[in-house]
Amino acid sequence: MYVEDRSAPAPWKAGLAALREILSAPRTIAIVTHFNPDGDAMGSSLGLCAVLNKLGHQARVVLPNTPPRNLHWMPGYAGAIAFDREREASERTIRNSDILFCLDFNRPDRVGGLEPALREARIKVLLDHHRDPDPFPDIAFSDIGASSTAQIVYEVLDALGYTDRIDQDAATCLFTGLMTDTGSFRFPSTTPRTLEIAAEMLRCGAVPERVHEAVMDDNSPSRLKLLGFALSERLMVHQDLGTAVIILSKADLDRYQYQPGDTEGLVNYGLSIRGVRLAAFIAERPDVVKLSLRSKGTLPVNEFLMRHFSGGGHANAAGGQSKEPLPAVVEKFMRELPAFLAMHPA
Repeated sequence: MYVEDRSAPAPWKAGLAALREILSAPRTIAIVTHFNPDGDAMGSSLGLCAVLNKLGHQARVVLPNTPPRNLHWMPGYAGAIAFDREREASERTIRNSDILFCLDFNRPDRVGGLEPALREARIKVLLDHHRDPDPFPDIAFSDIGASSTAQIVYEVLDALGYTDRIDQDAATCLFTGLMTDTGSFRFPSTTPRTLEIAAEMLRCGAVPERVHEAVMDDNSPSRLKLLGFALSERLMVHQDLGTAVIILSKADLDRYQYQPGDTEGLVNYGLSIRGVRLAAFIAERPDVVKLSLRSKGTLPVNEFLMRHFSGGGHANAAGGQSKEPLPAVVEKFMRELPAFLAMHPA
């Protein structure tokens, strides 16, 4: 039963009323998340899907591409479909849905080849915690202060009075989203409310050590060798800038049989170095150079990437990209960095 005084952000009130009305009868629902889905994208999507199905809806997760292998264990993953493996079925699922939930992204182009189908969806509902969302959804639940989209999913379910439908599978998925997007609850985005929700997921059956082991301890030998190579041969520390940079070329990645997810978390090693407040990971992909930045304190790396590398994200964790050759990207990064750091002294 919906309780009017639940603690939902004021801007959500109208959206909650609209969503409650939409979900008052059984619906066909698709849930989509961003390209290269991570733990929060998968956890929030699969967790929401499980609850919606428990409520009597027909919900299915549609992925822009196949997630890393260390996320395939998640409850409900077997029922999801991916655009890179089942193109027609993925598009059809979205186009035939009454409602499309859009989770963990703030722009339609973040879903890759699914963007045309997304734009044609009848009703679009956004749940996200990234800055400056595009005005594409019909209903939006956006909170940049939330630790993760999994946290927002829980808050919306709580405000609607649906948390009693969170079973062990849904709890495991939502806990995975909370854990991964907070860096195992060590990032500044971790709040008392984040930990309260995590505790509730444990009461619903999530087992932290099993989640951590499944996500973090599923390494292939080639991934560990790539990690060792990156740290021993490609890590550069600029003490005068308080910055650590890891650069991997396509040849480097090919040498270690790179698979999606193999470099997940690599940037954080740089940030663990004494005296470093900004860490960068720059990787050459087949058609683009990707940048991933992490920072400490109040250093807004999302602003740097928005200004120079078509990127964005959170103040302390952001990503960008460039179509320029790898050497040109590295040169530009190092050229623009000192002025940016000077604008934000420690």
